[in-house]
Amino acid sequence: MKEYSSDHIKNIGFFGHGGCGKTTISEAILYNLKQNTRLGRVDEGNALLNYDEDEINRKISINLALGYGEYKDNLINIIDTPGYADFIGEVYSGLRAADNAIVVIDAISGIEVGTEIIWKLINQYELPRLIFINKLRKEHSDFYKVLDEVIKKFGSKICPIFLPVGKQVSFEGIVNLVYNKAYKDKEDTVKEIPIPDELKDKISQYRDKLIEACADVSEAIMNKFLEGGEITSQELAAAIKQGAKEGKLFPVLCGDGYDNIGVKLLLDFIVESMPASIEIGEIKGTKPRSEEVITKKKDPKGPPIGFVFKTVSEPHIGDLNYIKVLSGTIESGMVLLNSNAEKEEKINQIYYVKGKERTETNKLRTGEIGALVKLKLTRTSHTLSRTQEPFVVEPIKFPEPSISVAIMPKSKGDEEKVSNGLARLHEEDPTFSYKYEHELKQQHISGLGELHLDVIVGRLKRKFDVTVDLVKPRIPYRETIMRKAEAQGKYKKQSGGRGQYGDVWLRLEPKERGSGFEFIDEIYAGAVPSKYLPSVEKGVLETMSQGVLAGYPVVDLQATIYDGSYHEVDSSDIAFKIAGQLAFKAAGERAGLVLLEPIMIVEVRVPDQYMGDAIGDLNARRGRIMGVETEGTLQVIKAQVPQAEMYKYSTTLRSMTQGRGYFSMKFSHYEEVPREIAAKIIEESKREKEKA
Repeated sequence: MKEYSSDHIKNIGFFGHGGCGKTTISEAILYNLKQNTRLGRVDEGNALLNYDEDEINRKISINLALGYGEYKDNLINIIDTPGYADFIGEVYSGLRAADNAIVVIDAISGIEVGTEIIWKLINQYELPRLIFINKLRKEHSDFYKVLDEVIKKFGSKICPIFLPVGKQVSFEGIVNLVYNKAYKDKEDTVKEIPIPDELKDKISQYRDKLIEACADVSEAIMNKFLEGGEITSQELAAAIKQGAKEGKLFPVLCGDGYDNIGVKLLLDFIVESMPASIEIGEIKGTKPRSEEVITKKKDPKGPPIGFVFKTVSEPHIGDLNYIKVLSGTIESGMVLLNSNAEKEEKINQIYYVKGKERTETNKLRTGEIGALVKLKLTRTSHTLSRTQEPFVVEPIKFPEPSISVAIMPKSKGDEEKVSNGLARLHEEDPTFSYKYEHELKQQHISGLGELHLDVIVGRLKRKFDVTVDLVKPRIPYRETIMRKAEAQGKYKKQSGGRGQYGDVWLRLEPKERGSGFEFIDEIYAGAVPSKYLPSVEKGVLETMSQGVLAGYPVVDLQATIYDGSYHEVDSSDIAFKIAGQLAFKAAGERAGLVLLEPIMIVEVRVPDQYMGDAIGDLNARRGRIMGVETEGTLQVIKAQVPQAEMYKYSTTLRSMTQGRGYFSMKFSHYEEVPREIAAKIIEESKREKEKA
């Protein structure tokens, strides 16, 4: 591939709700860029960018995918991202790679939950963007209805550039309002046609709006507009480019990716009106181990700075690090500093990436995107820079996992293979985490939804040849006391020779929830020698860790030793430890031991029409509704719900809201379990102990 100057490199990210057609448009672009001999189809399993086995089987995008091609003396890099909330971590990575965002909206469904989430994220990253209203050849599609919805939702910066020629199955072309020209786009050929008479009024109406929008960006156009002068298409195009770059205009284009209508015209608009990588923003970061923010310019001739936005593990090649060069040039043979690990890495092979295909190159220039292989320490969110000028770009702040399940290897002895596989998968996907819960004796995996975890388990089998079963995670219940109580623990054993003797009196008192444990010595006149007190405390702590009611740790209490007795010859540390255990158990039974359960703070976001169902479902899960707020077109329900009731909630919510609801969850506090439920948990615990 020939070398391109940085001002001719366009990095375009596709974002939107699941199923809106992002991958289909990306495939059409690659086809038009002659990177594929046919239009890749997601539903047929032959898309270049959906090459993962899970994606082919499920017919959805799961991973961020890259593509590239040359168009009108520009290098176009494509970043295609999934739309399902379970895989939003890929969107975060894509936003760090893209310099322009294309928000795709389904012309039938209009703005959906995923659209709103993406829009907010793009706002945070302050990316130039355009909106592409897709699927205009489908039945029930309605460009103008969706356009009105977009203007109402996203405000006065929305600026229509394209209008459709024909509608639904008769949709066949585009009117470009900038040049006041109509085009028929059929069978891969774009041909100028006369403007249809039935569109002339609409074109006049929307072109006037376009001129007004451009007047807000360009003073020259504003003056001409006020003076009634003629404004040329070239002046409008320049104002749109300036407005898009500065975030003052959000152009709206349209077409149908599946039938390749409007896609070449989209490419023309990208080349003409969307900024190149080097034209926007500066590089913000810090020096290693410093919090002082430093700003650097994007300089093709400056020191190399590359940011790794995604790590992919390939069975036969190892880790591929997808990297965007922010400054300078990265070349094979260079030794660069991994500024996060503060260790040097030698740059070996460099590739351009198109789906699963890789083409080797010897360098990446400012603005380019590629993949580095065989780096020892480099992972997602790491920065490579010159050793003499270390620089750390702000890492990606991925969303925290919201649900957990337990896994169990099907074959004994596979625990190490499972652990190694999970570690590699976490490197690929930072929104996935794993932890062995010693208290519960389970391996837990956590992610953004059940589909997310299902995919992780599939990859574990495919990439690391280990099969696991998903099991319901045990709940980390706790036990505590409700009232003050006292009891004696006396251990006396005589069996010839030296005996064992320990005698203590304990007082247990409840403490505030979450305040922990305290051991107090109130022994008077040496009734129990001080050298035995640590043993008594050890016995108490061991009993607390093993639980009394159902085998769960006992928490939030004060244990006071206030009396006892000892034997000059027979007393020992072990005797007083056992005495402490006996006293604790006896006092615990009198102190009204109860079971506590973890309570989660849950935030559920649903469209208004599903709010009643969502609240009803949370109530059925023993949830307490804390309040409801409006957030755009969504209702945010805040509730406190027992963790035990949240298993498989994401599937229920998705089904209840037709995929338009999502939630987040984090630990809040512990509360007493209702008596009837506690009785069942205690009974189940006893049965498990008997089996063991």
